[in-house]
Amino acid sequence: MNAIAEELRAFETGALDPAQFPHSEHVRLAYEMLARYPFGETATRFSGGLKLLAAKAGRPEVYHETITIAFLALLGERRAAGRNADWSEFQANNADLFDKRCLEKWYGKEQLSSDLARRTFCLPQGSAVYKPPVFVETGARNPPLAEA
Repeated sequence: MNAIAEELRAFETGALDPAQFPHSEHVRLAYEMLARYPFGETATRFSGGLKLLAAKAGRPEVYHETITIAFLALLGERRAAGRNADWSEFQANNADLFDKRCLEKWYGKEQLSSDLARRTFCLPQGSAVYKPPVFVETGARNPPLAEA
């Protein structure tokens, strides 16, 4: 087993020391986990690992479902875009992910501080206006679904 696989296993089993797991390590292990598993499986594994570490630190209430899933989605999207050869390049090209306030581009502070957002994933509301992607072929937003 290589070093990264061992770290991921330690994370998933709650064997890591929570005091040695800063935000930058959250990002790095999420990046590595997304390389190995589909998004849904990563979300389950990663949130499980975070819950174990929070409990080990004696602070299970600090786990936040919306922040966890939103960060994973953002990181996964950027990773899937494939513009980075490796972790070092990804890190250099995505410095904003290392700022814990990064999600404030989409989420208001009030929403993120809510008990609901802590307990379950919530879509962003309020602080930023979501604009669906423009489809180059037609120039239209949200083209109609193909008929079955």
